[in-house]
Amino acid sequence: MSYQHKYVDGTSIHFPMGKVVCIGRNYAEHAKELDNPVPTEPLLFIKPGSCVVPLEGGFTIPADRGSVHYEAEIVVLIGKPLTKSPTREEILDAISGFAPGLDLTLRDLQSKLKEKGLPWELAKSFDGAAVIAPFVPAETYDDLTDIGIRLTINGEVRQDGNSSSMLNPIVPMIQHMAACFSLQAGDLIMTGTPAGVGPFQAGDDLVLELTGQTRFESSVR
Repeated sequence: MSYQHKYVDGTSIHFPMGKVVCIGRNYAEHAKELDNPVPTEPLLFIKPGSCVVPLEGGFTIPADRGSVHYEAEIVVLIGKPLTKSPTREEILDAISGFAPGLDLTLRDLQSKLKEKGLPWELAKSFDGAAVIAPFVPAETYDDLTDIGIRLTINGEVRQDGNSSSMLNPIVPMIQHMAACFSLQAGDLIMTGTPAGVGPFQAGDDLVLELTGQTRFESSVR
């Protein structure tokens, strides 16, 4: 399985595929819909680069591992190393692009793991668990607190959120991540999902958008 970052115009981005750093429960309404407490500090977890697949052309979900939930997210592509305590200016300079993406979750398995107090990797880091669309250049957005994300499935809008509702906005979020572990060129940041998550079914048709900027059609196999 391979993956190549690219921009919406088809230009390849020559960064090695890095890790995918994710933040959980970054929208209060999403935490509430799953009966989870709203965290008082960022809840971080990592997906390996091996789980990343492109949105274009459709993607496959596991058929025999219980319910597979979609979580639409704004994805940030890191283009320069960030370590320790980067400034806001250093973070903005290190961001190469933004894309809509899907954080896929084996929800039944995750619930069992959570009940036992075990890590989530088996439910979050399977092959194909991070579905990423092409990126728009970073300069597309002057205001990182106003980026829209929308997911439509079979003609019905399921998720419609905006970075303005994040508990941890993008720049402070990345500052916190870089303080925990260094970020490298090619790493992806998945910034959390708004309310409306639910199960995918093979055969679903979907539209994933950065609202007003990019719109991608795909399907579930």
